[in-house]
Amino acid sequence: MKTTPEHDERIAKLTFASVYPHYITKVESKGRTKAELHQVIEWLTGFNEKKLQQLIDEKVTFETFFKRAKLNSKANLITGTICGYRIEEIENPLTRQARYLDKLVDELAKDRKMEKILRQ
Repeated sequence: MKTTPEHDERIAKLTFASVYPHYITKVESKGRTKAELHQVIEWLTGFNEKKLQQLIDEKVTFETFFKRAKLNSKANLITGTICGYRIEEIENPLTRQARYLDKLVDELAKDRKMEKILRQ
Protein backbone atom coordinates (compact mmCIF):
# COMPACT_ATOMS: atom_id res chain seq x y z
CA MET A 1 0.00 0.00 0.00
CA LYS A 2 1.27 3.39 -0.93
CA THR A 3 1.61 5.93 1.85
CA THR A 4 2.30 9.54 0.97
CA PRO A 5 5.80 10.96 1.43
CA GLU A 6 4.28 13.46 3.88
CA HIS A 7 2.78 10.63 5.94
CA ASP A 8 6.10 8.75 6.00
CA GLU A 9 7.97 11.92 6.99
CA ARG A 10 5.50 12.65 9.80
CA ILE A 11 6.01 9.14 11.21
CA ALA A 12 9.81 9.44 10.92
CA LYS A 13 9.93 12.74 12.81
CA LEU A 14 7.46 11.77 15.55
CA THR A 15 9.23 11.23 18.88
CA PHE A 16 8.76 7.93 20.63
CA ALA A 17 8.45 9.83 23.94
CA SER A 18 5.37 11.66 22.63
CA VAL A 19 3.56 8.42 21.72
CA TYR A 20 4.67 6.17 24.60
CA PRO A 21 2.29 7.66 27.23
CA HIS A 22 -0.61 7.00 24.84
CA TYR A 23 0.45 3.36 24.54
CA ILE A 24 0.43 3.05 28.34
CA THR A 25 -2.97 4.72 28.64
CA LYS A 26 -4.43 2.51 25.92
CA VAL A 27 -3.30 -0.80 27.41
CA GLU A 28 -3.97 0.12 31.05
CA SER A 29 -7.48 1.36 30.25
CA LYS A 30 -8.19 -2.11 28.87
CA GLY A 31 -6.84 -3.93 31.94
CA ARG A 32 -3.34 -4.75 30.69
CA THR A 33 -0.13 -3.63 32.39
CA LYS A 34 2.86 -1.45 31.63
CA ALA A 35 5.03 -4.55 32.17
CA GLU A 36 3.11 -6.36 29.41
CA LEU A 37 3.57 -3.35 27.14
CA HIS A 38 7.32 -3.43 27.81
CA GLN A 39 7.37 -7.16 27.06
CA VAL A 40 5.75 -6.53 23.68
CA ILE A 41 8.09 -3.62 22.85
CA GLU A 42 11.14 -5.67 23.85
CA TRP A 43 9.97 -8.59 21.72
CA LEU A 44 9.68 -6.34 18.67
CA THR A 45 12.73 -4.10 19.16
CA GLY A 46 15.09 -5.80 21.60
CA PHE A 47 14.93 -2.76 23.91
CA ASN A 48 14.73 -3.63 27.61
CA GLU A 49 13.10 -1.25 30.08
CA LYS A 50 16.37 0.58 30.85
CA LYS A 51 17.19 1.13 27.16
CA LEU A 52 13.61 2.21 26.48
CA GLN A 53 13.86 4.84 29.20
CA GLN A 54 17.14 6.12 27.70
CA LEU A 55 15.46 6.50 24.32
CA ILE A 56 12.53 8.33 25.93
CA ASP A 57 14.91 10.65 27.81
CA GLU A 58 16.81 11.33 24.55
CA LYS A 59 13.50 12.14 22.83
CA VAL A 60 14.50 10.05 19.81
CA THR A 61 12.37 10.09 16.69
CA PHE A 62 10.76 6.92 15.37
CA GLU A 63 13.41 7.01 12.65
CA THR A 64 16.22 6.79 15.24
CA PHE A 65 14.20 4.41 17.44
CA PHE A 66 13.88 1.83 14.67
CA LYS A 67 17.43 2.38 13.36
CA ARG A 68 18.71 1.34 16.80
CA ALA A 69 16.26 -1.55 17.16
CA LYS A 70 17.06 -5.17 16.40
CA LEU A 71 13.71 -6.04 14.87
CA ASN A 72 12.43 -9.49 15.79
CA SER A 73 12.78 -11.99 12.93
CA LYS A 74 9.08 -12.82 13.30
CA ALA A 75 7.96 -9.19 12.89
CA ASN A 76 6.89 -9.91 9.32
CA LEU A 77 4.18 -12.18 10.78
CA ILE A 78 2.42 -9.05 12.08
CA THR A 79 -0.36 -8.51 9.59
CA GLY A 80 -3.74 -6.87 9.43
CA THR A 81 -5.07 -3.35 9.29
CA ILE A 82 -4.05 -0.45 11.50
CA CYS A 83 -4.97 3.21 10.99
CA GLY A 84 -6.58 2.31 7.66
CA TYR A 85 -3.45 0.67 6.24
CA ARG A 86 -2.85 -3.04 5.61
CA ILE A 87 0.50 -3.50 7.35
CA GLU A 88 1.97 -6.10 5.01
CA GLU A 89 1.33 -3.79 2.02
CA ILE A 90 3.07 -0.69 3.43
CA GLU A 91 6.06 -0.04 1.18
CA ASN A 92 8.07 2.34 3.38
CA PRO A 93 10.06 0.16 5.86
CA LEU A 94 10.04 2.72 8.69
CA THR A 95 6.30 3.34 8.41
CA ARG A 96 5.70 -0.43 8.35
CA GLN A 97 7.83 -0.88 11.50
CA ALA A 98 5.95 1.88 13.32
CA ARG A 99 2.67 0.21 12.33
CA TYR A 100 4.00 -3.13 13.63
CA LEU A 101 4.36 -1.49 17.03
CA ASP A 102 0.92 0.12 16.79
CA LYS A 103 -0.62 -3.25 15.89
CA LEU A 104 1.05 -5.04 18.82
CA VAL A 105 -0.18 -2.36 21.24
CA ASP A 106 -3.64 -2.68 19.72
CA GLU A 107 -3.62 -6.47 20.14
CA LEU A 108 -2.51 -6.10 23.76
CA ALA A 109 -5.33 -3.64 24.43
CA LYS A 110 -7.80 -6.03 22.78
CA ASP A 111 -6.81 -8.67 25.35
CA ARG A 112 -5.19 -11.08 22.93
CA LYS A 113 -3.15 -13.82 24.54
CA MET A 114 0.52 -12.91 24.90
CA GLU A 115 1.59 -16.05 22.96
CA LYS A 116 -0.39 -14.85 19.94
CA ILE A 117 0.87 -11.27 20.23
CA LEU A 118 4.47 -12.53 20.35
CA ARG A 119 3.80 -14.81 17.35
CA GLN A 120 4.74 -18.01 19.18
